[in-house]
Amino acid sequence: MSEKEEMWLTRCIEFHGHECGGLWIGFKAALYVRKLLDVEHSSDEELVCVAENDACGVDAIQVMLGCSVGKGNLLFKLRGKQAFNFYWRDGRRAVRLLLKETMSMGREEKLEYLKKTPPEELFSVEELHDTPPSEARIFSSVKCDGCKELTAENMLRLQNGKKLCLDCYRPYTRFIL
Repeated sequence: MSEKEEMWLTRCIEFHGHECGGLWIGFKAALYVRKLLDVEHSSDEELVCVAENDACGVDAIQVMLGCSVGKGNLLFKLRGKQAFNFYWRDGRRAVRLLLKETMSMGREEKLEYLKKTPPEELFSVEELHDTPPSEARIFSSVKCDGCKELTAENMLRLQNGKKLCLDCYRPYTRFIL
């Protein structure tokens, strides 16, 4: 591992709080996508990551690539898969990295495998042809007629003539089977 990669790994471990297999998955995914998409660190929203999990590896993506929920360029499509979709906002290229199967390995064996195996051998790569997710938007805050708390207007629901936040709104579920 290069000195620069060791520095990034140290930052990832400090941010995450400990070293684990999941963090190594995200670390290796970030290394790989840097090479595939010719990116270092996203200062704004130019690189977007749609993570298919909310596991440890996402922390490495945040640290190494600058993708974050608050900035609007880290999104979740929770499927429980060790997969990460990366998009250049300008549409030049998008890829999906999927961790190859490691089910037959025990925990310690898997950690050592993740540490020593090059990213190109850990992940399958699929070129994506869909458009990147839209940029983050800023919504006005509106007072909920129920709890009286301010809520982003896109999260309100209309019920019995009242604007309600998702906590106060009672969905109609009669037809949901």
